[in-house]
Amino acid sequence: MTAEHLELPIEGMTCASCANRIERKLNKLDGVAASVNYATERATVDYDPDAVDPDALVATVREAGYDARLPAPDTAGEPDDSDTASPLRQRLLVSAALTLPVLVLSMIPPLQFDSWQWAALALASPVVVWGAWPFHHAAWLNARHATATMDTLVSLGVLAAYLWSLYALFLGDAGMTGMTMTFSWLPDEAGATDEIYLEVASAVTVFILAGRYFEERAKRRAGAALRALLDLGAKDVAILDDTGAERRVPIEELRAGDRFVVRPGEKVATDGVVVEGRSAVDQSLLTGESAPVEKAPGDDVAGATVNAGGRLVVRATKVGADTALAQIARLVTDAQSGKAPVQRLADRVSGVFVPIVLALAVATLGFWLGAGETTAFALTAAVSVLIIACPCALGLATPTALLVGTGRGAQLGLLIKGPEILESTRKVDTIVLDKTGTVTTGRMAVVDVAAEDDVLRLAGAVEAASEHPVARAIAAAAEERTGTLPAVDAFVNRAGLGVEGDVEGHCVQVGRAALTGSTPQLDAARADAEAAGRTAVLVAVDGAPVGLIAVADTVKPTSAAAIAQLRALGLRPILLTGDNQETARAVAAEVGIDEVIAEVLPADKAAVVARLQSEGRVVAMVGDGVNDAPALARADLGLAIGTGTDVAIEASDLTLVSGDLHAAGDAIRLSRATLRTIRQNLAWAFGYNVAALPLAALGLLNPLVAGAAMGLSSVSVVANALRLRRFRPQVR
Repeated sequence: MTAEHLELPIEGMTCASCANRIERKLNKLDGVAASVNYATERATVDYDPDAVDPDALVATVREAGYDARLPAPDTAGEPDDSDTASPLRQRLLVSAALTLPVLVLSMIPPLQFDSWQWAALALASPVVVWGAWPFHHAAWLNARHATATMDTLVSLGVLAAYLWSLYALFLGDAGMTGMTMTFSWLPDEAGATDEIYLEVASAVTVFILAGRYFEERAKRRAGAALRALLDLGAKDVAILDDTGAERRVPIEELRAGDRFVVRPGEKVATDGVVVEGRSAVDQSLLTGESAPVEKAPGDDVAGATVNAGGRLVVRATKVGADTALAQIARLVTDAQSGKAPVQRLADRVSGVFVPIVLALAVATLGFWLGAGETTAFALTAAVSVLIIACPCALGLATPTALLVGTGRGAQLGLLIKGPEILESTRKVDTIVLDKTGTVTTGRMAVVDVAAEDDVLRLAGAVEAASEHPVARAIAAAAEERTGTLPAVDAFVNRAGLGVEGDVEGHCVQVGRAALTGSTPQLDAARADAEAAGRTAVLVAVDGAPVGLIAVADTVKPTSAAAIAQLRALGLRPILLTGDNQETARAVAAEVGIDEVIAEVLPADKAAVVARLQSEGRVVAMVGDGVNDAPALARADLGLAIGTGTDVAIEASDLTLVSGDLHAAGDAIRLSRATLRTIRQNLAWAFGYNVAALPLAALGLLNPLVAGAAMGLSSVSVVANALRLRRFRPQVR
């Protein structure tokens, strides 16, 4: 039997190793091929229904210590709108509010009033128990499966500091009235039972919660591209019955074979074939073609495109999941699922680091007991090992650099969505640029006029009565050059040919040569314009062809210089577009791009990116339209023009708010700087642990000193991240 496909939402994953564990469990089942994506919190499963059923898949996930649920039939494959970041944010804010006074009391002796330690215990206990509960829960699940992650070490470090404090308060001398914190580089031979480490337990919890919150917030954006795609379609439709009467119904009631009406300015409700009427249809959202395409009976139209001209009657051929829009949504989903989640260094090393720390703590305890030291001293040294190894700096390494980097980026109009996209920026060697709206303005404009100003004025007057984008460009240029346009009478739209009307006693025709006629001189001018990728519009007055107006999607003024800067970064630019070869090559020559790939469909754009990747290239993609979304998601680094569609922005990794292509180079430079800072932070955090652990094991660190050293490590990481605030854009 043919394998069936299932998108299974997963809950409870805390790191990439969790996804790997679930994936291994699922793939052990007969007839199952599964891939678990930590970033999107989903398992993509192909399974043999004769060998296993969906309930067994859910049971397997739950046996691994996580939770899963089968999607509802009508929402299968759609993104999950649930937001786990909100309760995590609440946990973080409450824990931070309780921890602040604990830190102040513990670190500033003059503020340590009588019995202050009991107040600190009351404040720290909810943080350790409730605030750190996600870490304790994950550590318990890991222990049940004989594994350990950074959550294990966080939980043990927090509990060790807290339990030692309880011991010191209830069985030692720390609970006595008038107690103050003492400071010593070495553990007290008597056991240091007058020292408590509540600030360590609570501060570690808050720092790691902060890192987890920012990670979760970035992950929740994974399904936003699909929600934006679904919002693009029409919400209702005017269906024609057998008598020709119209009735407007929700889009869900439209069926294949139904006839529906599309008026000027309306979206086409679904994929279909024109059965009545002629009009220009703006397909730029789906194809990237800047100029509207004339549609006549028998021509195909796609859902979500916009009728720019006359009334159309369309027969629906595809609805729901079969439409072009839905296919693009699936392409985005596939591209996101196929993009392997970044394996953070902390998670990669934790499989070795955590067991070593645990073994070292146990060995330290056993060594000092065997050496004849007191139980309190041995416990103090073991606790010092756990505290000094507690990965506070590791938890801060990524989110602090990301926060500062993204904050600086926001000031410069560069939006970086999350740390998972930074790995590829350092190695990007090829940048694929969409043409329309990225290199060009995406708006039609008059670029050349082979006629007298009076002819342009007459042509503009007639075109002002049309809704066609080319007509609007001519009318705007005529009004700008000649002032207020005269009125037009007897206006007629000649479908597929152009328009005509009476202006100041003259019959004026604007459009194709079949309507206006031509001359050898105008034929030559038209050939030159079309060779340059421009749309040539002829003008006839009183039956005589008298001029030509060239209209084109104009190149942004900054594009050529921006592409030169991208080359300076070591990137190879490629122009990728749905436009024809002539138009694409003309634009490429103007901005300094040698390689052009034109006349491609949305699926082909993603395929081009995949082909470049298969050649060993690390590909960045810059685009702005719905048609670019699959390629943006497929690329190693997706950069969306902020003036483009929400779908492109959500499918990308970086957003260039200004719409200036110069920002692409700045975004790559800032991403590389942020990644470099993260790696420096991680190197420092691990190096700190490697250097400090032997000192703690040898009994040369008081747990309080260990806590202070851990705090210093965190401060160093934050200070290094703050250097990103000095990032400057390239000089224009």
